Amino acid sequence: MASLFSRDRILGHSKRDSIGSSNSNSNSNSNSNSNSTCTAATLDPLPSPFDTLTPTLTATDLRETAYEIFIATCRTSTGKPFPANTNTPDRLSQSPVLQRSMTSAAASKMKKALGLRSSSSGTGSPGSGGGKVVKKTVGELMRSQMKVSEAADSRIRRALLRISAGQVGRRVEMMVLPLELLQQFKSSDFTDQQEYDAWQKRNLKMLEAGLLLHPHVPLGNSTTASQRLQKIIHNALEKPIETGRNTETLQILRGAVMSLANRSTDGSSDSCHWADGYPLNLRLYEILLETCFDANDESSIIDEVDEVMELIKKTWGILGINQMLHNICFSWVLFNRFVATGQIDNDLLYAADCQLVEVAKDAKTTKDPTYAKILNSTLTSILGWAEQRLLAYHDTFDNGNINSMQSIVSLGVSAAKILVEDISNEYRRRRKTDTDVARSRTDTYIRSSLRTAFAQIMEKADSSRRASRNQPNPLPILAILAKDVGELATKEKKMFSPILKRWHPLAAGVAVATLHVCYGNELKQFISGITELTPDAVQVLRAADKLEKDLVQIAVEDSVDSDDGGKAIIREMPPFEAEVAIANLVKGWTKLRLDRLKEWVDRNLQQEVWNPRANQDGYAPSAVEVLRIIDETLDAFFQLPIPMHPALLPDLIVGLDRCLQYYTSKVKSGCGTRNTFIPQMPALTRCATEAKFHGVFKKKEKPTNFQRRNSQVATTNGDTNNGFGVPQLCVRINTLQRIRTELEVLEKRIITLLRNSESAHVEDFSNGLSKRFELTPGACLEGIQQLCESAAYKIVFHNLSHCLWDGLYVGELASSTIEQFIQELEQNLMVIAETVHEQVRTRFVAEIMKASLEGFLLVLLAGGPSRSFTRQDCQIIEDDFKSIKDLFWANGDGLPMDVINKFSSTARDVIPLFRTETENIIERFRRLTLETYGSSAKSRLPLPATTGQWGPSDPNTLLRVLCYRNDDAASKFLKKTYTLPKKL
Repeated sequence: MASLFSRDRILGHSKRDSIGSSNSNSNSNSNSNSNSTCTAATLDPLPSPFDTLTPTLTATDLRETAYEIFIATCRTSTGKPFPANTNTPDRLSQSPVLQRSMTSAAASKMKKALGLRSSSSGTGSPGSGGGKVVKKTVGELMRSQMKVSEAADSRIRRALLRISAGQVGRRVEMMVLPLELLQQFKSSDFTDQQEYDAWQKRNLKMLEAGLLLHPHVPLGNSTTASQRLQKIIHNALEKPIETGRNTETLQILRGAVMSLANRSTDGSSDSCHWADGYPLNLRLYEILLETCFDANDESSIIDEVDEVMELIKKTWGILGINQMLHNICFSWVLFNRFVATGQIDNDLLYAADCQLVEVAKDAKTTKDPTYAKILNSTLTSILGWAEQRLLAYHDTFDNGNINSMQSIVSLGVSAAKILVEDISNEYRRRRKTDTDVARSRTDTYIRSSLRTAFAQIMEKADSSRRASRNQPNPLPILAILAKDVGELATKEKKMFSPILKRWHPLAAGVAVATLHVCYGNELKQFISGITELTPDAVQVLRAADKLEKDLVQIAVEDSVDSDDGGKAIIREMPPFEAEVAIANLVKGWTKLRLDRLKEWVDRNLQQEVWNPRANQDGYAPSAVEVLRIIDETLDAFFQLPIPMHPALLPDLIVGLDRCLQYYTSKVKSGCGTRNTFIPQMPALTRCATEAKFHGVFKKKEKPTNFQRRNSQVATTNGDTNNGFGVPQLCVRINTLQRIRTELEVLEKRIITLLRNSESAHVEDFSNGLSKRFELTPGACLEGIQQLCESAAYKIVFHNLSHCLWDGLYVGELASSTIEQFIQELEQNLMVIAETVHEQVRTRFVAEIMKASLEGFLLVLLAGGPSRSFTRQDCQIIEDDFKSIKDLFWANGDGLPMDVINKFSSTARDVIPLFRTETENIIERFRRLTLETYGSSAKSRLPLPATTGQWGPSDPNTLLRVLCYRNDDAASKFLKKTYTLPKKL
């Protein structure tokens, strides 16, 4: 379906070869619906949408065969064929249907239904005697319409009488008419031998076409019969055979013909197929339908069309036509006659469109592939012709032929709807009920034609500019183009949109939106080359501004009654007012400033040492500088001579916000996290009494390591060379807090500057700008949290590792208590109190307490084989735990008690386990493990995973208490259950 609607396929048509071309002569002002006297020679029809027949069959051959089929099928109810055409009263009475007479005053129901006018010539004509009207019979009318001579007509009727007499009761549908005629006539029945030879060859070629080239039933295995028939026909065409009697040659011919004609797809013997194969049957039927048009007035249908059509439909049995095929074929005939007769009779278009209504009904009720092929081919031809004119309708229509536009749009839309909705398998599969084909196609016509028209007026504007090049102050081309586009939009609104609105409620809106985009594209290129506001630029921008207002006005007026109030159309029209050019220049200025600021941040942060003594307020000098640059940038922005500070300010704020966010990300970069400093937990072991002494001696064997860690903590400013020591981390924290505080000052200052701007309105600053810096506040909070946590864990697990992880509870507990850790931790807290800003100090100290208690628990539960505890040691552990809390409570001068309780809750729940009897812990461990792992743990207790979520209900926590329990029962349980070793 995509190729069907391809724009490139059918663009480029002009008024010279489209609708209304016949009006370009001296009679161009005549009524487009007036009668036009045409002859058959003037017909210039479109190529048939049906498949091409063999070239050996001429139009005359098809017409004569069609007439023979017509006469053969027009039989009375008694089954008798019609007698020879004669005007004697007794013969007329023998054929009541064919000999029915009509006058030109007769009314046609079909013509009324299709909206067709009466023929100007009429079938009745004045007689020569006494002013009487000579009545013409329907039979005479058909003979005249199909250009059959009286002699030929009489010969056909005589043959049909003979056939009927020889085959009484046999239906005409069961006869192969060309074969029967060949047996009835000999050369003496014709005026000359040449006529006879042509007649014989025509019937033989018709047999070849119907039975061999275009059979209704595929030949399949009938190769023998088809080859025999092909040989007979080939020989007969080379050397005429004797006809008119039952010769041996004709008997052989009859055998071959009937063998092929009597085949059927369902095995039925009551069938005869010789003229109902596609496309032969449709071409014959198309010729019969053409007789509905007056031979003397090719664009009008005869008044007797009802009677003629009734008789034509009698041929359906032979031709394999049904109502659906009739409807599509008749639609094509009506449409093609409109094209062939100069495209001046809109009634034919209207009639074709009315007939397509029936076609649409048919298409919805059948999935027959042959019908779908015929329908697709026919509608594609109709749609292709219509879209060749509609995709550039500004070239096709003018005031002289505008009346035909509505009929052509209707025809094209009807064809497209059937093709998309009823033929397209993809559409049927997806059931796109929300697709409006009529609106979609009309939308395409409007946009395509407007783009073509725009290109033409642009070329015209360029020519006008070149012509005025030597004149003083010539107008720029875009200023000329803006004026011409405005005139085109006005013409579109008055002439074309009222017609197209029937299929697209926003026809005018779509048109002006298309023009808006076309002109906008040219304007963008112009603006991209502007470096300053020159007089030419001002002229173009003013003209563009006026054009835009005119186009928007048309769109708004056209959209008043639409569901969305025209919002969709307006969205297609991005503004290109004069301020846009200035705005782009200002945006360039802004980008340059922001790029420089980012480069400055990179350069200065590389040199920043984060020295606590570099600034008396404890934050980095680079923060002072970056805030100063931002302040200067805001001042410079509001000094720019532009009328749209409020509109452009958000872009500037967003840019500054990103620069500050970038700065904050650099401040915290590389400082580590909690996981950076937490030591790796050793493998589980079961302890023995000697394990303590072994651990002590092992530690003493590594004095170098002990000294290294000790020296790092002695001054509490280790890693000073790389800027990641604790004091440097404190400066980083203060720096982020400083930026966070200064953001509020900046936002207030922006409001003041904006209020003093001439272009600002109350609504621009009435709501404040507190949320304009959206990225930096959150980045500062996140950075402060990360730095506090990182510094806290660095102090506890790195700087104080020698007295916590490496020393606490190694050997005898009484000689390795928490005191040293408390003392050195207190020194660190004093440094922090003096260095860190008071607004983040509590957060920092809370993180240190959290890290301290986590380290305390790690010593108890994951301290390695150098540590072991008895139940009596629990009192020492509880005292040390209290000492830690007391340090941070500081007699009420430290952390709030609720914070202390929050962070110490885990240790408070775990420490009592060290006092609990071993058997109770083992029993609790078994129960919780079974609850956790279910039946799989009954045969053998699995080793619980280490989650780090310590607690009295955590199996891993209970297991670790047992591992560090200096107790035979615990050791035996661990050895028996998990085979844990006593040392690593």
